[in-house]
Amino acid sequence: MRRTAGRRLPRPAWVAGPLWVVLALAAVIWSAMPGPATATLSALVTASPFAGTPAVGALFTMNDGRLGTHFCTASVVHSPEGNLILTAAHCLAGYSDASPATIAFVPGYVDGATPEGIWLVTRIFVDPGWAATQDPDDDFAFLTVAQPGSDTPIEHVTGAERLGIDQPGAGVTRVIGYPDARAQPIICQNRTTMFSPTQMRFSCGGFAEGTSGSPFLIDPGGPGGGVTVIGVIGGYQQGGDSADVSYAAAFGSNVQALYDVAVAQG
Repeated sequence: MRRTAGRRLPRPAWVAGPLWVVLALAAVIWSAMPGPATATLSALVTASPFAGTPAVGALFTMNDGRLGTHFCTASVVHSPEGNLILTAAHCLAGYSDASPATIAFVPGYVDGATPEGIWLVTRIFVDPGWAATQDPDDDFAFLTVAQPGSDTPIEHVTGAERLGIDQPGAGVTRVIGYPDARAQPIICQNRTTMFSPTQMRFSCGGFAEGTSGSPFLIDPGGPGGGVTVIGVIGGYQQGGDSADVSYAAAFGSNVQALYDVAVAQG
């Protein structure tokens, strides 16, 4: 439960244009992210602070209409309406779809600055398997967000990542997260491995409390292109009991099904 300080359990581009525009922005974002000079990576890697990227941000509590503390990480994923973000389901313990506006998402947050604005959560979607048994393979959630008084979807502002279903679980991956103790994000690149048939393992120091929901990002290349998210810190041990090793449920048909529900109802 190291990833959930702030709600310790149990409690918690431009898609209006063509999709290729969103993917082009994603490619630019990926190329701007710092990473090792080569793909020769080891288990002895430590995350580095960096200046942030628009499609990844921190989840905050809201107190009397003002930002409280940040407690988890989330990222913008492409959707028809351009209003979806993705995080870990265990981040939302104690919250309900009846009162989601007590959470805000701040994309690109760094050192108190909110360069892409503050977005209120309007809907919460968790998998029935998570709601019933907190199955580690279902530790993901989609949220819809909006800004009061504005019809502009977040994806029009930040760009978005592609949702990667049934992607290979072993390969070069970048992970971005917001530790509770920091006012800026950290980033790390290493190779993921399959810890089990349904869980990925990522070795990199620095992913402490607050990094639940951090996206596992790949750049698959090919005709699809764009930055793709294939998991979020969560799953086994709710993301891991050490800041040096993180876990994520591999995205499969259950993620696709929940995404479809969020798109239809959100």
